[in-house]
Amino acid sequence: MIEIQHLTKVYGRGAKSVWALRDLSLSIDEGMFGLLGPNGAGKTTLMRILAGIVSPSQGSVRVAGHDASTEKGKTAIKAMLGYLPQELGLYPELTARQFVDYMAILKNMNDEPARRKRVAEVLELVGLAQDADRKLKGFSGGMKRRAGIAHALVNDPRLLIVDEPTSGLDPEERIRFRNLLVDLASDRAVLLSTHIVEDIGQTCREMGVLSHGELLFRGSPNEVIGAAQGKVWTVTTTNGHKPNHGMTVVSMLHLSDGTQYRLVGPQPGEFPEAQPAQPGLEDAYVWLMKSKEEGARVKDEG
Repeated sequence: MIEIQHLTKVYGRGAKSVWALRDLSLSIDEGMFGLLGPNGAGKTTLMRILAGIVSPSQGSVRVAGHDASTEKGKTAIKAMLGYLPQELGLYPELTARQFVDYMAILKNMNDEPARRKRVAEVLELVGLAQDADRKLKGFSGGMKRRAGIAHALVNDPRLLIVDEPTSGLDPEERIRFRNLLVDLASDRAVLLSTHIVEDIGQTCREMGVLSHGELLFRGSPNEVIGAAQGKVWTVTTTNGHKPNHGMTVVSMLHLSDGTQYRLVGPQPGEFPEAQPAQPGLEDAYVWLMKSKEEGARVKDEG
């Protein structure tokens, strides 16, 4: 569905230039694909390039065979694309139905009976049929995100891009939204960009990890978890001594007889009693980022 080759994006010039993406190559098939990385990793820039909002400095992007560098290709891609940005501008005085209908008109859906039918279908699909005629200003955060997905789906896109869709949602809404995305991925490509590790682990069979505009990993969550085997430990201390020496504390739990730490890194020599633990996706992500940082430090020192 998506072929990205040597994609680079630089903002500004000279000493003030900022590299958002560095020589990024990535292929994405149909189904659910997760793009994970910290804030500032380049995820949103990549989403905006795919959506045709931003042009790359170098490299190429093809979506379903269409070249995003040509006007013909951009037009074809936009026709098959649904995009939910991190910050979607809503019209608080419009109802959900009016908002989605208006966005459908902007997407050149000019057959009014067919458009109104499709608007009703997507509102039903995202669970807003009962609230379709309520004004958006009265919606919760999760309901606003679902209205956003409805607008992204109204043209029945083959590719759906969602940028940080669950950020700020309560746990119930986050679960509901994740399940909705998985359902939508059954017959289209869905690209989920997030810094929330759990969202990837619960929804995606394939994923990529970005850091400082570079692709650190591309594969399955199980593969990145496997790379962290032997790098996760638990230690219980009774004297208030917090482990350090190159270890990253992933979590800590106060017990009746001390504090239990979950650590990522090489075996902590200061705690020979440390017990190996089975890594999860969060542990593996921390280890991947930690390895990247240590590699960069060694390179700088060399």
